[in-house]
Amino acid sequence: MGPLAGTKVVELTGLGPAPFCAMMLGDMGADVVRIDRIGGHPSTVDARKNILDRSRRSVGINLKSAAGIDTALRLIEHADALVEGFRPGVMERLGLGPDVCLEKNPSLVYGRVTGWGQFGPLAQSAGHDINYLGLTGALSAIGSLVSGPVPPLNIVADFGAGGMLLTNGILAGLLHAKTTGIGQIVDAAMTDGVPLLMGTAHTLRANGRWEEGTYNNLVDGGAYFYTTYECADGRWIAVGAIEPQFHRLLLDKLGLTESPEFQDPSDSANWPAAKARLAKVFQSRDRSHWEELLGNTDACFAPVLTMADAPEHPHNIARETFVEVGGVVQAAPAPRFSKTPSARPTASPLPGEHNQEALLDWGFSQEEISQLLSDSIVG
Repeated sequence: MGPLAGTKVVELTGLGPAPFCAMMLGDMGADVVRIDRIGGHPSTVDARKNILDRSRRSVGINLKSAAGIDTALRLIEHADALVEGFRPGVMERLGLGPDVCLEKNPSLVYGRVTGWGQFGPLAQSAGHDINYLGLTGALSAIGSLVSGPVPPLNIVADFGAGGMLLTNGILAGLLHAKTTGIGQIVDAAMTDGVPLLMGTAHTLRANGRWEEGTYNNLVDGGAYFYTTYECADGRWIAVGAIEPQFHRLLLDKLGLTESPEFQDPSDSANWPAAKARLAKVFQSRDRSHWEELLGNTDACFAPVLTMADAPEHPHNIARETFVEVGGVVQAAPAPRFSKTPSARPTASPLPGEHNQEALLDWGFSQEEISQLLSDSIVG
């Protein structure tokens, strides 16, 4: 099931954005086979509960042996795409670089995701989401005058600008390969992807509507109509009433239509006073009161739910936004397809769990598999 049914993907086991990309492809119906180290890598999380590893099968291969590399190349010969997230040069040193793989399989889409990219002064440096945000100007725009820059979890660079960007690139590459028979390398660098995600902020800056370092801008929490407020019970709400009609409705619901602090929402000099006024208002009642007053309206309101609470919200229940797989509550596959809906995700595999069935499905004979197992090339 899914729009990518029939598409074959080889994934080299990794962390963060690469497995996220493979998960997205697997959720959309691709047959993803992950090449794991025999016995797996040391980890602080239960492999069965690693959500990013769902919707694929695992084969354990000893890539330190020539026979292991040959086994991996046989899988790659039958693949439509490859996903890897190592530092530049690692795949080449293994003997699985793009030149070798594309010679074996000229239509292969060879997907690579890194923080700094395949070339550049920092290409060989270690880094994490927070570093890529720092270098691209994004981190300086997120935070407050009190806190300074604050990392938005590792959502933006790792997954938005890394894993999702690679997924997009691989899908485009697959379309090109389908029409031309020619594969290519997809170089997804998080330091390329983050500036793309910053398009709105750069637009505001280009129009003289972004003051760097002030945390007093339209969508950085500085505007009183686009920020969070604490309620009397210590819980929080989020308000995002940017457009005039939504702004008017918010003020009308709160009985503040005539209050002078809110008469010119475009004047950022008034925002601190207006924010202080709204803070007092929202702190006067529990969050449930504001949910009843502002929920399901065009006031652009939402409660700030915890990860534990979000699956229980009526909207998320109605849309089945969350599913339970293997006892783990997690996001359902997205986006949704009307003609080729995604199947329910399969649970994350243990390393080497599918040695027999995956290798058989991908063209190996039972005799070959038995020999690979006997020689500890596969395990």
